[in-house]
Amino acid sequence: MDIQMPQLGETVTEGTITRWLKSVGDHVDADEPLFEVSTDKVDSEVPAPASGTLSEILVQEGETAQVGTRLAVIADGAAVAGGAASAASAPPAQEAAPPAPVPTPPPRPREPVTPPPAPAGPAPAPAAPPRAREPVTPPPEATGPAPAPAAPPRGREPVTPPSGQLMSPVVRRLLNEYRLDAGEVQGTGEGGRITRNDVLAAANRRGRGAPAAAQPTSPPAPSPPPAAPSGPPPPRAREPVTPPPPAAFERSALAEPAAPLPRTEPVGPAVVPAGDETVPFDNIRRRTAEHMVRSKQTSPHVYTSIEVDYERVDRTRRAAQDDWRIREGFPLTYLPFIVRAFCDTVEHYPNVNASVEGDNLVVHHDIHVGIAVDLDFQGLIAPVIRDADGKRLRLIAREIHDLANRARSKQLMPDEIAGSTFTITNPGPWGTFMTLPIINQPQVGILSTDGIRKRPWVVTGPDGEDSIAIRHVGLLALTWDHRAFDGAYAAAFLQGMKDTIQGTDWEAELA
Repeated sequence: MDIQMPQLGETVTEGTITRWLKSVGDHVDADEPLFEVSTDKVDSEVPAPASGTLSEILVQEGETAQVGTRLAVIADGAAVAGGAASAASAPPAQEAAPPAPVPTPPPRPREPVTPPPAPAGPAPAPAAPPRAREPVTPPPEATGPAPAPAAPPRGREPVTPPSGQLMSPVVRRLLNEYRLDAGEVQGTGEGGRITRNDVLAAANRRGRGAPAAAQPTSPPAPSPPPAAPSGPPPPRAREPVTPPPPAAFERSALAEPAAPLPRTEPVGPAVVPAGDETVPFDNIRRRTAEHMVRSKQTSPHVYTSIEVDYERVDRTRRAAQDDWRIREGFPLTYLPFIVRAFCDTVEHYPNVNASVEGDNLVVHHDIHVGIAVDLDFQGLIAPVIRDADGKRLRLIAREIHDLANRARSKQLMPDEIAGSTFTITNPGPWGTFMTLPIINQPQVGILSTDGIRKRPWVVTGPDGEDSIAIRHVGLLALTWDHRAFDGAYAAAFLQGMKDTIQGTDWEAELA
Protein backbone atom coordinates (compact mmCIF):
# COMPACT_ATOMS: atom_id res chain seq x y z
CA MET A 1 0.00 0.00 0.00
CA ASP A 2 1.37 3.41 -0.97
CA ILE A 3 1.64 6.11 1.71
CA GLN A 4 1.09 9.59 0.24
CA MET A 5 1.59 13.10 1.56
CA PRO A 6 -1.81 13.91 3.10
CA GLN A 7 -3.88 17.05 2.53
CA LEU A 8 -3.46 18.65 5.97
CA GLY A 9 -5.51 21.75 5.23
CA GLU A 10 -7.35 23.58 2.52
CA THR A 11 -4.42 25.92 1.81
CA VAL A 12 -1.58 23.42 2.38
CA THR A 13 0.17 22.27 -0.81
CA GLU A 14 3.35 20.67 0.52
CA GLY A 15 4.99 19.35 3.66
CA THR A 16 8.47 18.53 4.98
CA ILE A 17 9.18 15.14 6.54
CA THR A 18 10.81 15.97 9.87
CA ARG A 19 11.00 12.47 11.34
CA TRP A 20 10.18 8.88 10.47
CA LEU A 21 8.88 7.08 13.56
CA LYS A 22 9.39 3.66 11.94
CA SER A 23 12.28 2.16 9.97
CA VAL A 24 12.24 -0.08 6.91
CA GLY A 25 11.30 -3.60 8.00
CA ASP A 26 9.33 -2.49 11.10
CA HIS A 27 5.79 -3.70 11.63
CA VAL A 28 3.18 -0.90 11.63
CA ASP A 29 -0.33 -1.08 13.08
CA ALA A 30 -3.21 0.88 11.64
CA ASP A 31 -3.59 4.36 13.21
CA GLU A 32 -0.12 4.09 14.77
CA PRO A 33 1.98 7.27 14.30
CA LEU A 34 4.18 6.69 11.26
CA PHE A 35 5.96 9.99 10.59
CA GLU A 36 5.99 13.68 11.52
CA VAL A 37 5.36 16.31 8.86
CA SER A 38 5.91 20.06 9.06
CA THR A 39 3.94 22.53 6.93
CA ASP A 40 3.96 26.30 6.78
CA LYS A 41 1.23 26.26 9.42
CA VAL A 42 1.71 23.39 11.87
CA ASP A 43 3.75 20.29 12.75
CA SER A 44 1.68 17.10 12.88
CA GLU A 45 2.02 13.37 13.43
CA VAL A 46 0.54 11.28 10.60
CA PRO A 47 -0.81 7.81 11.47
CA ALA A 48 -0.48 4.71 9.30
CA PRO A 49 -3.64 4.06 7.24
CA ALA A 50 -3.26 0.27 7.45
CA SER A 51 -1.32 -2.49 9.19
CA GLY A 52 1.67 -4.20 7.61
CA THR A 53 5.42 -3.93 7.23
CA LEU A 54 7.15 -0.72 6.20
CA SER A 55 8.98 -2.06 3.16
CA GLU A 56 10.26 1.16 1.57
CA ILE A 57 10.80 4.85 2.41
CA LEU A 58 10.83 7.07 -0.68
CA VAL A 59 11.09 10.54 0.88
CA GLN A 60 13.76 10.97 3.55
CA GLU A 61 13.80 13.22 6.60
CA GLY A 62 14.35 16.87 5.73
CA GLU A 63 12.90 16.55 2.23
CA THR A 64 9.81 18.44 1.07
CA ALA A 65 7.06 16.79 -0.99
CA GLN A 66 3.88 17.99 -2.62
CA VAL A 67 0.48 16.79 -1.45
CA GLY A 68 -0.21 13.38 -3.00
CA THR A 69 3.46 12.41 -3.42
CA ARG A 70 4.33 8.77 -2.60
CA LEU A 71 6.28 8.79 0.65
CA ALA A 72 6.57 5.12 1.57
CA VAL A 73 5.21 1.64 0.95
CA ILE A 74 3.52 -0.61 3.50
CA ALA A 75 3.42 -4.23 2.42
CA ASP A 76 0.84 -6.69 3.69
CA GLY A 77 2.28 -8.93 6.40
CA ALA A 78 1.14 -12.15 4.73
CA ALA A 79 2.59 -11.14 1.38
CA VAL A 80 5.93 -10.27 2.96
CA ALA A 81 6.04 -13.60 4.84
CA GLY A 82 5.09 -15.57 1.71
CA GLY A 83 7.73 -13.81 -0.34
CA ALA A 84 10.38 -14.54 2.28
CA ALA A 85 9.41 -18.24 2.44
CA SER A 86 9.56 -18.59 -1.34
CA ALA A 87 12.99 -17.02 -1.41
CA ALA A 88 14.22 -19.37 1.34
CA SER A 89 12.95 -22.51 -0.48
CA ALA A 90 14.62 -21.64 -3.79
CA PRO A 91 17.71 -23.83 -4.63
CA PRO A 92 21.07 -22.15 -3.98
CA ALA A 93 22.11 -22.48 -7.60
CA GLN A 94 19.14 -20.39 -8.68
CA GLU A 95 19.89 -17.76 -6.05
CA ALA A 96 23.47 -17.40 -7.18
CA ALA A 97 22.82 -17.62 -10.90
CA PRO A 98 23.16 -14.18 -12.42
CA PRO A 99 20.92 -13.17 -15.28
CA ALA A 100 22.15 -14.11 -18.71
CA PRO A 101 24.12 -11.24 -20.19
CA VAL A 102 22.71 -9.63 -23.27
CA PRO A 103 25.34 -9.46 -26.01
CA THR A 104 26.22 -5.93 -26.90
CA PRO A 105 27.15 -5.19 -30.51
CA PRO A 106 30.71 -3.91 -30.93
CA PRO A 107 30.96 -0.14 -31.29
CA ARG A 108 31.02 1.07 -34.85
CA PRO A 109 34.50 2.31 -35.73
CA ARG A 110 34.80 5.90 -36.67
CA GLU A 111 35.63 6.57 -40.27
CA PRO A 112 38.86 8.47 -40.71
CA VAL A 113 38.42 12.03 -41.75
CA THR A 114 40.19 12.67 -45.05
CA PRO A 115 41.57 16.20 -45.31
CA PRO A 116 40.68 18.08 -48.47
CA PRO A 117 43.33 17.92 -51.23
CA ALA A 118 45.82 20.73 -51.32
CA PRO A 119 45.28 23.19 -54.19
CA ALA A 120 47.63 22.93 -57.12
CA GLY A 121 50.49 25.35 -57.36
CA PRO A 122 52.42 27.11 -54.64
CA ALA A 123 50.53 28.04 -51.49
CA PRO A 124 49.70 31.70 -51.27
CA ALA A 125 51.56 33.68 -48.67
CA PRO A 126 49.50 34.38 -45.57
CA ALA A 127 48.18 37.89 -45.19
CA ALA A 128 49.87 40.04 -42.58
CA PRO A 129 47.80 40.51 -39.43
CA PRO A 130 46.42 43.96 -38.69
CA ARG A 131 48.73 46.31 -36.80
CA ALA A 132 46.20 46.71 -33.99
CA ARG A 133 46.62 43.04 -33.09
CA GLU A 134 50.43 42.93 -33.03
CA PRO A 135 51.70 41.78 -29.62
CA VAL A 136 53.42 44.41 -27.51
CA THR A 137 56.95 43.46 -26.52
CA PRO A 138 57.62 44.23 -22.84
CA PRO A 139 60.72 46.24 -21.92
CA PRO A 140 63.90 44.22 -21.18
CA GLU A 141 63.70 44.76 -17.41
CA ALA A 142 60.16 43.25 -17.33
CA THR A 143 61.26 40.21 -19.33
CA GLY A 144 61.25 36.97 -17.32
CA PRO A 145 59.98 33.45 -17.37
CA ALA A 146 56.38 33.19 -18.37
CA PRO A 147 54.07 32.45 -15.43
CA ALA A 148 52.83 28.90 -15.25
CA PRO A 149 49.21 28.53 -16.25
CA ALA A 150 46.82 28.18 -13.33
CA ALA A 151 45.80 24.62 -12.64
CA PRO A 152 42.16 23.93 -13.32
CA PRO A 153 39.99 23.60 -10.17
CA ARG A 154 39.89 20.12 -8.78
CA GLY A 155 36.51 18.55 -9.30
CA ARG A 156 34.61 17.11 -6.38
CA GLU A 157 34.57 13.39 -6.28
CA PRO A 158 31.12 11.92 -5.74
CA VAL A 159 30.48 10.49 -2.31
CA THR A 160 29.95 6.75 -2.19
CA PRO A 161 27.94 5.81 0.91
CA PRO A 162 28.72 2.65 2.87
CA SER A 163 26.89 -0.46 1.78
CA GLY A 164 23.21 -0.31 2.67
CA GLN A 165 23.39 3.29 3.97
CA LEU A 166 20.47 5.54 2.95
CA MET A 167 21.19 9.25 2.62
CA SER A 168 19.03 12.12 1.52
CA PRO A 169 20.10 14.36 -1.39
CA VAL A 170 20.79 17.16 1.11
CA VAL A 171 23.25 14.97 3.03
CA ARG A 172 24.96 13.84 -0.19
CA ARG A 173 25.36 17.44 -1.32
CA LEU A 174 26.88 18.51 2.02
CA LEU A 175 29.32 15.58 2.02
CA ASN A 176 30.49 16.58 -1.47
CA GLU A 177 30.80 20.25 -0.55
CA TYR A 178 32.84 19.53 2.58
CA ARG A 179 34.82 16.73 0.85
CA LEU A 180 33.96 14.31 3.63
CA ASP A 181 33.76 10.54 3.35
CA ALA A 182 30.50 9.05 4.55
CA GLY A 183 32.42 6.42 6.51
CA GLU A 184 33.94 9.06 8.82
CA VAL A 185 30.60 10.62 9.79
CA GLN A 186 28.80 9.13 12.78
CA GLY A 187 25.07 8.91 12.02
CA THR A 188 22.57 9.78 14.76
CA GLY A 189 19.36 9.24 12.79
CA GLU A 190 17.05 6.27 12.83
CA GLY A 191 19.12 3.09 12.41
CA GLY A 192 22.40 5.05 12.34
CA ARG A 193 21.39 7.09 9.29
CA ILE A 194 23.47 10.20 8.60
CA THR A 195 21.55 13.48 8.99
CA ARG A 196 22.37 17.02 7.95
CA ASN A 197 23.44 17.95 11.50
CA ASP A 198 25.83 14.97 11.58
CA VAL A 199 27.64 16.28 8.48
CA LEU A 200 27.88 19.82 9.88
CA ALA A 201 29.23 18.52 13.19
CA ALA A 202 31.86 16.40 11.40
CA ALA A 203 32.90 19.39 9.27
CA ASN A 204 33.36 21.56 12.38
CA ARG A 205 35.42 18.84 14.09
CA ARG A 206 37.68 18.52 11.08
CA GLY A 207 38.02 22.28 10.76
CA ARG A 208 36.65 22.16 7.24
CA GLY A 209 34.63 25.34 7.75
CA ALA A 210 32.47 26.45 4.86
CA PRO A 211 32.47 24.41 1.63
CA ALA A 212 35.31 24.99 -0.76
CA ALA A 213 33.01 26.81 -3.19
CA ALA A 214 32.32 29.46 -0.55
CA GLN A 215 35.91 29.93 0.75
CA PRO A 216 37.14 33.45 0.02
CA THR A 217 40.24 33.45 -2.10
CA SER A 218 43.05 35.94 -2.01
CA PRO A 219 42.97 38.44 -4.85
CA PRO A 220 45.45 37.50 -7.61
CA ALA A 221 48.73 39.34 -7.68
CA PRO A 222 48.59 42.18 -10.17
CA SER A 223 50.28 41.34 -13.44
CA PRO A 224 52.99 43.69 -14.76
CA PRO A 225 51.44 46.55 -16.67
CA PRO A 226 51.93 46.36 -20.41
CA ALA A 227 54.50 48.65 -21.95
CA ALA A 228 53.19 51.90 -23.20
CA PRO A 229 52.82 52.04 -27.00
CA SER A 230 55.36 53.96 -28.99
CA GLY A 231 54.72 57.61 -29.42
CA PRO A 232 54.07 60.50 -27.06
CA PRO A 233 52.76 59.45 -23.63
CA PRO A 234 49.11 60.17 -22.92
CA PRO A 235 48.24 63.18 -20.78
CA ARG A 236 48.19 62.60 -16.99
CA ALA A 237 44.46 63.34 -16.77
CA ARG A 238 43.78 60.20 -18.80
CA GLU A 239 45.87 57.81 -16.73
CA PRO A 240 43.70 54.86 -15.58
CA VAL A 241 42.61 55.04 -11.97
CA THR A 242 42.59 51.69 -10.19
CA PRO A 243 39.25 51.34 -8.32
CA PRO A 244 39.31 50.01 -4.76
CA PRO A 245 38.39 46.34 -4.30
CA PRO A 246 34.68 45.59 -3.98
CA ALA A 247 35.11 44.53 -0.36
CA ALA A 248 35.89 48.14 0.59
CA PHE A 249 32.30 49.07 -0.25
CA GLU A 250 30.60 45.92 1.01
CA ARG A 251 32.37 45.52 4.33
CA SER A 252 30.35 46.25 7.48
CA ALA A 253 32.25 47.93 10.33
CA LEU A 254 30.39 45.72 12.83
CA ALA A 255 30.28 42.33 11.11
CA GLU A 256 33.48 42.19 9.03
CA PRO A 257 37.17 42.13 10.07
CA ALA A 258 39.34 45.16 9.53
CA ALA A 259 41.27 43.65 6.63
CA PRO A 260 39.27 43.80 3.38
CA LEU A 261 38.23 40.35 2.20
CA PRO A 262 36.47 39.46 -1.03
CA ARG A 263 32.83 38.61 -0.43
CA THR A 264 31.15 35.55 -1.89
CA GLU A 265 27.65 34.16 -1.73
CA PRO A 266 27.37 31.81 1.28
CA VAL A 267 26.89 28.20 0.25
CA GLY A 268 27.26 26.44 3.60
CA PRO A 269 27.22 27.35 7.28
CA ALA A 270 29.74 29.81 8.62
CA VAL A 271 32.68 28.65 10.69
CA VAL A 272 31.88 28.91 14.40
CA PRO A 273 34.47 29.26 17.16
CA ALA A 274 35.49 26.19 19.10
CA GLY A 275 33.05 25.45 21.91
CA ASP A 276 30.07 27.07 20.17
CA GLU A 277 27.17 25.13 18.69
CA THR A 278 25.27 25.75 15.47
CA VAL A 279 21.55 24.94 15.76
CA PRO A 280 19.72 25.16 12.41
CA PHE A 281 16.21 26.64 12.49
CA ASP A 282 13.49 24.05 12.22
CA ASN A 283 10.48 24.70 10.01
CA ILE A 284 8.26 26.28 12.66
CA ARG A 285 11.05 28.55 13.93
CA ARG A 286 11.91 29.62 10.37
CA ARG A 287 8.26 30.37 9.55
CA THR A 288 7.79 32.30 12.79
CA ALA A 289 10.88 34.39 12.12
CA GLU A 290 9.75 35.23 8.59
CA HIS A 291 6.25 36.15 9.79
CA MET A 292 7.50 38.38 12.62
CA VAL A 293 10.00 40.25 10.44
CA ARG A 294 7.34 40.80 7.79
CA SER A 295 4.91 42.10 10.43
CA LYS A 296 7.37 44.70 11.73
CA GLN A 297 8.06 45.84 8.18
CA THR A 298 4.33 46.08 7.40
CA SER A 299 2.57 47.64 10.38
CA PRO A 300 3.43 50.80 12.33
CA HIS A 301 3.36 49.17 15.79
CA VAL A 302 2.07 51.18 18.76
CA TYR A 303 1.81 49.94 22.37
CA THR A 304 -0.81 50.93 24.95
CA SER A 305 -1.34 49.35 28.38
CA ILE A 306 -3.69 49.66 31.35
CA GLU A 307 -3.80 48.35 34.93
CA VAL A 308 -6.73 46.12 35.85
CA ASP A 309 -8.09 45.01 39.24
CA TYR A 310 -8.76 41.26 38.98
CA GLU A 311 -10.05 40.88 42.54
CA ARG A 312 -13.59 39.93 41.52
CA VAL A 313 -12.25 37.39 39.00
CA ASP A 314 -9.87 35.93 41.58
CA ARG A 315 -12.59 35.48 44.19
CA THR A 316 -14.78 33.66 41.66
CA ARG A 317 -11.88 31.40 40.66
CA ARG A 318 -10.96 30.49 44.23
CA ALA A 319 -14.56 29.76 45.17
CA ALA A 320 -15.14 27.47 42.18
CA GLN A 321 -11.67 25.91 41.83
CA ASP A 322 -12.18 22.63 43.73
CA ASP A 323 -15.50 21.81 42.06
CA TRP A 324 -14.09 22.90 38.70
CA ARG A 325 -11.13 20.50 38.92
CA ILE A 326 -13.46 17.60 39.75
CA ARG A 327 -15.88 18.33 36.92
CA GLU A 328 -13.48 19.51 34.20
CA GLY A 329 -10.20 17.82 35.11
CA PHE A 330 -8.00 20.95 34.79
CA PRO A 331 -7.58 24.20 36.77
CA LEU A 332 -9.57 27.38 36.05
CA THR A 333 -7.18 30.18 35.03
CA TYR A 334 -7.60 33.92 34.38
CA LEU A 335 -7.38 33.50 30.58
CA PRO A 336 -11.00 32.39 29.91
CA PHE A 337 -12.27 35.45 31.82
CA ILE A 338 -10.11 37.74 29.68
CA VAL A 339 -11.26 36.11 26.43
CA ARG A 340 -14.88 36.48 27.50
CA ALA A 341 -14.30 40.14 28.44
CA PHE A 342 -12.70 40.78 25.05
CA CYS A 343 -15.73 39.38 23.19
CA ASP A 344 -18.10 41.58 25.22
CA THR A 345 -15.96 44.72 24.75
CA VAL A 346 -14.94 44.47 21.09
CA GLU A 347 -18.59 44.71 20.00
CA HIS A 348 -18.36 48.41 20.93
CA TYR A 349 -14.95 48.86 19.25
CA PRO A 350 -15.26 46.76 16.07
CA ASN A 351 -12.16 48.19 14.37
CA VAL A 352 -10.02 46.21 16.81
CA ASN A 353 -11.41 42.98 15.30
CA ALA A 354 -10.28 43.80 11.77
CA SER A 355 -7.53 43.33 9.22
CA VAL A 356 -5.80 45.52 6.64
CA GLU A 357 -6.02 44.63 2.96
CA GLY A 358 -4.27 47.15 0.75
CA ASP A 359 -5.82 50.56 1.38
CA ASN A 360 -8.89 49.11 3.11
CA LEU A 361 -9.78 48.14 6.66
CA VAL A 362 -11.86 44.94 6.66
CA VAL A 363 -13.97 44.79 9.83
CA HIS A 364 -14.89 41.23 10.84
CA HIS A 365 -18.30 40.69 12.44
CA ASP A 366 -17.40 37.11 13.43
CA ILE A 367 -14.99 36.94 16.35
CA HIS A 368 -12.38 34.18 16.00
CA VAL A 369 -9.80 34.51 18.80
CA GLY A 370 -6.33 33.01 18.37
CA ILE A 371 -4.65 31.90 21.60
CA ALA A 372 -0.84 31.84 21.46
CA VAL A 373 0.47 28.53 22.85
CA ASP A 374 4.10 27.83 23.73
CA LEU A 375 5.31 24.44 22.46
CA ASP A 376 7.61 23.61 25.38
CA PHE A 377 10.03 26.37 24.30
CA GLN A 378 10.29 24.79 20.82
CA GLY A 379 8.10 27.28 18.99
CA LEU A 380 4.84 29.20 19.16
CA ILE A 381 1.46 28.49 17.60
CA ALA A 382 -1.95 30.18 17.83
CA PRO A 383 -4.94 27.80 17.56
CA VAL A 384 -8.31 29.48 17.08
CA ILE A 385 -11.49 29.61 19.19
CA ARG A 386 -14.10 30.12 16.50
CA ASP A 387 -17.21 32.24 17.12
CA ALA A 388 -15.95 33.00 20.62
CA ASP A 389 -18.56 35.73 21.13
CA GLY A 390 -21.34 33.12 21.17
CA LYS A 391 -19.78 30.91 23.87
CA ARG A 392 -20.04 31.04 27.64
CA LEU A 393 -17.03 31.11 29.90
CA ARG A 394 -17.09 27.39 30.70
CA LEU A 395 -17.00 26.38 27.02
CA ILE A 396 -14.24 28.91 26.28
CA ALA A 397 -12.13 27.41 29.09
CA ARG A 398 -12.65 23.89 27.72
CA GLU A 399 -11.59 24.88 24.21
CA ILE A 400 -8.48 26.71 25.41
CA HIS A 401 -7.40 23.63 27.38
CA ASP A 402 -8.12 21.23 24.51
CA LEU A 403 -6.38 23.32 21.83
CA ALA A 404 -3.29 23.86 23.99
CA ASN A 405 -2.92 20.15 24.75
CA ARG A 406 -3.34 19.09 21.13
CA ALA A 407 -0.94 21.80 19.96
CA ARG A 408 1.82 20.48 22.27
CA SER A 409 1.18 16.87 21.18
CA LYS A 410 1.22 17.83 17.45
CA GLN A 411 -2.37 16.77 16.88
CA LEU A 412 -3.73 20.05 15.49
CA MET A 413 -4.90 20.29 11.91
CA PRO A 414 -3.78 23.31 9.85
CA ASP A 415 -7.35 24.61 9.60
CA GLU A 416 -7.45 24.91 13.41
CA ILE A 417 -4.76 27.60 13.40
CA ALA A 418 -6.08 29.59 10.42
CA GLY A 419 -8.69 32.31 10.20
CA SER A 420 -8.28 34.14 13.51
CA THR A 421 -9.39 37.77 13.60
CA PHE A 422 -7.59 38.75 16.83
CA THR A 423 -4.84 37.15 18.93
CA ILE A 424 -4.25 36.98 22.69
CA THR A 425 -0.90 35.93 24.15
CA ASN A 426 -0.59 34.95 27.80
CA PRO A 427 2.92 35.15 29.33
CA GLY A 428 1.35 35.89 32.73
CA PRO A 429 2.03 32.44 34.27
CA TRP A 430 5.76 33.31 34.18
CA GLY A 431 5.13 36.48 36.21
CA THR A 432 5.87 39.03 33.47
CA PHE A 433 5.17 42.71 34.09
CA MET A 434 4.44 44.00 30.58
CA THR A 435 4.95 42.30 27.22
CA LEU A 436 4.89 44.14 23.89
CA PRO A 437 4.02 41.44 21.32
CA ILE A 438 4.23 41.61 17.52
CA ILE A 439 1.00 41.75 15.51
CA ASN A 440 -0.14 38.56 13.81
CA GLN A 441 -0.65 39.77 10.23
CA PRO A 442 -2.99 40.78 8.68
CA GLN A 443 -4.73 41.52 12.00
CA VAL A 444 -4.54 45.00 13.49
CA GLY A 445 -4.01 44.14 17.16
CA ILE A 446 -2.73 41.61 19.67
CA LEU A 447 -3.38 41.63 23.44
CA SER A 448 -0.87 40.51 26.07
CA THR A 449 -2.11 39.34 29.50
CA ASP A 450 0.79 39.63 31.93
CA GLY A 451 1.36 38.50 35.50
CA ILE A 452 -1.37 39.13 38.09
CA ARG A 453 -0.06 39.66 41.62
CA LYS A 454 -1.17 41.17 44.92
CA ARG A 455 -0.57 44.90 45.18
CA PRO A 456 -1.73 47.82 47.35
CA TRP A 457 -4.65 49.41 45.55
CA VAL A 458 -6.78 52.49 46.22
CA VAL A 459 -10.42 51.46 46.66
CA THR A 460 -13.31 53.91 46.77
CA GLY A 461 -16.10 52.84 49.10
CA PRO A 462 -19.87 53.39 48.66
CA ASP A 463 -19.66 56.59 50.65
CA GLY A 464 -16.90 57.99 48.44
CA GLU A 465 -14.16 57.41 50.98
CA ASP A 466 -10.84 56.10 49.65
CA SER A 467 -8.88 53.35 51.32
CA ILE A 468 -5.91 51.16 50.53
CA ALA A 469 -6.57 47.45 50.09
CA ILE A 470 -4.63 44.41 48.88
CA ARG A 471 -5.95 43.49 45.43
CA HIS A 472 -4.94 41.19 42.57
CA VAL A 473 -3.69 43.59 39.88
CA GLY A 474 -2.21 43.01 36.42
CA LEU A 475 -1.52 44.80 33.15
CA LEU A 476 -3.24 44.44 29.79
CA ALA A 477 -0.90 45.51 26.96
CA LEU A 478 -2.30 46.11 23.49
CA THR A 479 -0.12 46.24 20.38
CA TRP A 480 -2.07 47.90 17.57
CA ASP A 481 -1.63 48.98 13.96
CA HIS A 482 -1.69 52.78 13.61
CA ARG A 483 -3.06 52.42 10.09
CA ALA A 484 -6.33 51.03 11.47
CA PHE A 485 -7.15 53.54 14.21
CA ASP A 486 -5.59 56.08 16.57
CA GLY A 487 -4.44 56.19 20.18
CA ALA A 488 -7.74 57.43 21.62
CA TYR A 489 -9.58 54.47 20.08
CA ALA A 490 -7.04 51.99 21.50
CA ALA A 491 -7.16 53.60 24.95
CA ALA A 492 -10.96 53.58 24.99
CA PHE A 493 -10.99 49.89 24.05
CA LEU A 494 -8.61 49.03 26.92
CA GLN A 495 -10.71 51.05 29.34
CA GLY A 496 -13.74 49.08 28.18
CA MET A 497 -11.84 45.82 28.82
CA LYS A 498 -10.97 47.02 32.32
CA ASP A 499 -14.57 47.96 33.13
CA THR A 500 -15.83 44.59 31.86
CA ILE A 501 -13.32 42.57 33.90
CA GLN A 502 -13.87 44.57 37.06
CA GLY A 503 -17.65 44.95 36.79
CA THR A 504 -18.99 41.60 35.47
CA ASP A 505 -20.84 39.21 37.82
CA TRP A 506 -18.57 36.24 37.10
CA GLU A 507 -20.25 33.95 39.62
CA ALA A 508 -23.44 34.08 37.57
CA GLU A 509 -21.39 33.36 34.42
CA LEU A 510 -20.14 30.09 35.96
CA ALA A 511 -23.52 29.02 37.32
